[in-house]
Amino acid sequence: MRRRGKGTIAVVSALGMAAVLGGCGIGSGGSDGVTLRLVAADYGDSESTGSQRYWDELAESYESGHPDVDVEVTVYSWNDVDRKVREMVDAGDAPDLAQIGAYADYADEGLLYRADDLLSIPTQADFVPQLAAAGRVNGVQYGMPFAASTRVLFYNRTLFAEAGLSAPRSWADLAAAAEALKADGVAYPYALPLGPEEAQAETMQWMLSGGGGYTDATGTYSIDSPENTAAFTWLKENLVDKDLTGPVPPAKLNRADAFAAFAKGEVGMLNGHPSLMAMAEKQGVKYGMVPTPGADGPSGSTLGVTDWMTAFKKNGHAEEAGAFLDFVYDDENVLDFSRRYDLLPVTGSASETMAAAEEDQDLKPFLDELLTSELYPVGETSWAAVSAQIKKEIGKAVAPGADPGAVLRLLQTAASRADDVS
Repeated sequence: MRRRGKGTIAVVSALGMAAVLGGCGIGSGGSDGVTLRLVAADYGDSESTGSQRYWDELAESYESGHPDVDVEVTVYSWNDVDRKVREMVDAGDAPDLAQIGAYADYADEGLLYRADDLLSIPTQADFVPQLAAAGRVNGVQYGMPFAASTRVLFYNRTLFAEAGLSAPRSWADLAAAAEALKADGVAYPYALPLGPEEAQAETMQWMLSGGGGYTDATGTYSIDSPENTAAFTWLKENLVDKDLTGPVPPAKLNRADAFAAFAKGEVGMLNGHPSLMAMAEKQGVKYGMVPTPGADGPSGSTLGVTDWMTAFKKNGHAEEAGAFLDFVYDDENVLDFSRRYDLLPVTGSASETMAAAEEDQDLKPFLDELLTSELYPVGETSWAAVSAQIKKEIGKAVAPGADPGAVLRLLQTAASRADDVS
């Protein structure tokens, strides 16, 4: 670990975490100050673009105006960050702040500060309403949205032009376009990533486009609803069974691989989030984006995803953590992070700024979708277990000879059991 004085940041390597936590006395900022420990996820794809640089700059800027506070930042990859935070919490050494993928289990255990214990009223009131609502457990906000994205349908403009196609608006349009692309020799007419990496996202996109979702209007799991069953039956019969989803079985195709194939010009269509734009542009792929096609026209809703900032009670630094978070959620800082990583702002004021800015027009389609997006049921403590089961099983719903309804019923049973246990 590197540890320096005020106005600087201590950076902990992943390999050194155990030794640091065991012997450095992290958490005491000295006799006259406070040390805030923040664990965050990495959104970059290299050292030069990694989130460590963002947090280092932000923390140094904050410390320059708050000489009584040190901010120590540890950044982990998304493969590790949730597990690392859980290990720290279980060891009785929770950080003050953690920017991670879930919050409900910690809230259920009584480990988190309420957002209104920390944030100023203007800061809390500025969160995008859908995102703020998704951060609540029993009506109380514990999860503070940090970064957001939505999904739209990407299509390869060159392949579409060669096939004489226009962008699809409905399932029927999508199937017809896939047929034409296959006839032209396109490897993946429609890429369907139902592999274990992020199957829960593609699954929810198809459920929403058919008028369904993971839960009903009361918040109860409804995975095997008639709408969801119809969506997966259509998907299997009209795309998968007709060999329109590419050479890799959907159950084995991961989102990262589908994105990489699109960036190579091998995919006609797929659901994607903003980071796919940079990948495609880097490889010279010309793409278009439209709202997700639905059963009879553009889907009335799309998948929204947000990551969460949480504040643990363990060290008792509510005042200092709240003041730092008010700084984190300042418009300038929210926009800086969003623009660095092609993500959407989580505050209304920053969203308005981005929507009006010429430099951000490539993100406009995603901003437009945010207002009608639906998020995973992250406020349910059972969601982590349900999501894991979906990742493992949903690909079987479109496998040769499968009964989509039967697979959805099994997932519904598992979800109900997980809900009862939680």
